[in-house]
Amino acid sequence: MRYLTAGESHGKQQTTIVEGLPARMPLSTDDINQSLLRRQKGHGRGKRMQIEKDLVDIVGGVRHGYTLGSPIALVVHNDDFKHWLDVMGEDPVSEDQKIRRVVTRPRPGHADLNGALKYGHRDMRNILERSSARETTARVAAGAVAKTLLKQLDIQVIGYVKEIAGIKAEERPDLSIDERIKISEASPVRSLDEEAGKKMMNAIDEAKKEGDSIGGVCEVYIEGMPAGVGSYVHYDRKLDGRIAGAVQSINAFKGVEFGIGFEAARKNGSQVHDEIAWTKEDGYYRKTNRLGGFEGGMTTGMPVVVKGVMKPIPTLYKPLQSVDIESKEPFNASIERSDSCAVPAASVVMEHVVAFEVAKAVLEQFPNDQFPKLKEAIDQYREEIRCF
Repeated sequence: MRYLTAGESHGKQQTTIVEGLPARMPLSTDDINQSLLRRQKGHGRGKRMQIEKDLVDIVGGVRHGYTLGSPIALVVHNDDFKHWLDVMGEDPVSEDQKIRRVVTRPRPGHADLNGALKYGHRDMRNILERSSARETTARVAAGAVAKTLLKQLDIQVIGYVKEIAGIKAEERPDLSIDERIKISEASPVRSLDEEAGKKMMNAIDEAKKEGDSIGGVCEVYIEGMPAGVGSYVHYDRKLDGRIAGAVQSINAFKGVEFGIGFEAARKNGSQVHDEIAWTKEDGYYRKTNRLGGFEGGMTTGMPVVVKGVMKPIPTLYKPLQSVDIESKEPFNASIERSDSCAVPAASVVMEHVVAFEVAKAVLEQFPNDQFPKLKEAIDQYREEIRCF
C-alpha cells in the first residue's frame, strides 16, 4: 500500500491517491471527513482554519460504500482559492505580473531558501506553497483510509499531546484506548491531563500575545496489533523504523522515540527490557511496555507507543533576520498567517501517518486482495500465536 499527494497551500485542491487497499472493504466519506475536521481543531490554530472547511470527495476506487481494489482518489477543495486565482492560477501571466508577485525573501526555519537552491526558483512562492503544512490535509486523508481498515481488524489508533512548551501531561498508563480517545477529543489541546491542558492553553495564549510560537511532544497509542508484524530480517522492513521515518517526515517534527525512548540511555538494562509472561487465555505478553510495543523491528503484541517532537512553528509575528536573494540585503522575515501552536493538530497528523505505516505492514504480511480474506487470515493468526 502506498499513497501520493499533490497540491499547493493556496491552490485549487489537495489530492491524495491511495493504492494497494484490498477490495470489498467498507469505506465512506464520513470515515475520512471525521479525521479531516479533527485536524482543523485545537487551541492556538490560526485564521486559516476558519476559512477552510475540509471535506473530502471520493472520486475513484469506491462504489456503493465498498473499495474496488483499484486506486482510491481523494480530493479536498481549498475554499480560499478564489482569492488566490491571480497568484496561483496555472495559466501563463505577463512578465509584469510575475515581477509583482515574486517572493525573494526566505524565512528562517522554512524550506524557502533550500528549495530555491535545489530547484533553481528565483520566486520562492514556488517552494513555500508546497512545503506548507497544508499538505498534511492530504496525508490525513490517506491515514483515515488506513485507520478505517485497521479499525475493522480490531486495531485502534489515537494521537494526543504529551507536552507543550515544557508543560508535561501526567502519565496515565491505566487508561484504556477508548478512554484516551474520549478524553483527548474533549480537550482543546488534546491532552489526557486536564490540569496540564489548562496550563498548555495559557502558554499558547502567552506566546500569541508575544508574537512567538511554541512546540511540544505528541504521542500515538495503538491497541490490537498482533505480535510479529514487521521484520527482523531486513532493515527497511523494520516497522518501528518505518514509523520513525513517517513521523520525522511531518512538517516541523524533529525527533521520534518509542516507549521510554531516550530515557533508556540513562537506565540499566534491568530497568529497560520487558519481561515475558504467558497465560492460557491471552498467550504471551510483556509485564511492562518500556520498549513501546517493539522488539527486533517487530510488534510484541503490547500497545504500540510512539512519541514525536514538534519544533515551534517558524512563522513568527516578531520576525527573525534573513537575506533577500536578489539584493543580498538583510531584512526582517515576512509575516504570513500562522498558528502560535499547532501541536494539538500535529498529534492528529501524526496519528494518521503512523496508522498508514501500520496498515501497510499488515497488508504486506497477510492476504490483501480481498478484505474478508484479510480479516479471516489475521484472526486465524491471532489464535495461532495465542496457542503457540
